[in-house]
Amino acid sequence: MQGTIDGFSYGAVTPVVAFLMACLGAALGLRCTNRSLRTERSFKAGWLALGATSIGSGIWTMHFIAMLGFSVDGVTIGYDKPITFASLAVAIGMVGVGIFIVGYRGATRMALVTGGTITGLGVATMHYLGMAGMRFEGQFEYDTITVALSVVIAVVAATTALWAAVSVHGFLPSLGASVVMGVAVSGMHYTGMAALSVHVHPGALPDAAAAGAATAPLVPLLIGPGCFLILAAVVVMFDPLMVMGTPDWNDPRTSGAGRPPGIPAQRQVPRFGTHADPASFHSRPRDPAPPGEW
Repeated sequence: MQGTIDGFSYGAVTPVVAFLMACLGAALGLRCTNRSLRTERSFKAGWLALGATSIGSGIWTMHFIAMLGFSVDGVTIGYDKPITFASLAVAIGMVGVGIFIVGYRGATRMALVTGGTITGLGVATMHYLGMAGMRFEGQFEYDTITVALSVVIAVVAATTALWAAVSVHGFLPSLGASVVMGVAVSGMHYTGMAALSVHVHPGALPDAAAAGAATAPLVPLLIGPGCFLILAAVVVMFDPLMVMGTPDWNDPRTSGAGRPPGIPAQRQVPRFGTHADPASFHSRPRDPAPPGEW
């Protein structure tokens, strides 16, 4: 028999909280990826791994917070833990592949297309693998066209996010990019849920009290990824380069711009070496000497 689905059992609470978690994971991941571009090569992999774990955890947490509001009328829903955590590993792993491609290859067209496709497929795989881990007396069926649309949304969102990670600089622009990513991930989730229909086995309907406790097993599963996102946020907040970016006075392209009026440019002198060693000088030439010194 056809089951009655309610995707918003708690009203707007679960969609809003899920969206915020997607934005948090995206913001942390984008900033960590951007930070990897301004660090030594030995630390690049660490920042990229932190970014991949942040985005993957944010997407996974968003999915299952949204699923707290999902119910089938009169049916108790459980979750298979190995499959549920496998969906988390898939999300982090495939997002990591995409981020490492762009982190080491840069924002080239091939890197963005390849990394975005892998990351988007990882997001979609996480969603449908998480749905496959649900246990109840019945079965899911999906509309193929709507499922394909959800995968396209995931790939486009992932490609856009990777482009923003290496191309968008500054705290506020990155924050805006993370909001766009949050909207896209939430859109992909609810598009996938719109493709869903449920067929319940006859005679398998428990009482309403048991059905109301269906979401209880999800809460402990969310604690670990949620704590990780909080710790990652602490790392971001205590790294000045993550929040403020590289100061202008450390950028040779803008070393002469923004100087307060009345303060002359500093005279360029070698930090080490001799005048016969051109490599010991900065790239900017010395100020011309007064005529009396010739």
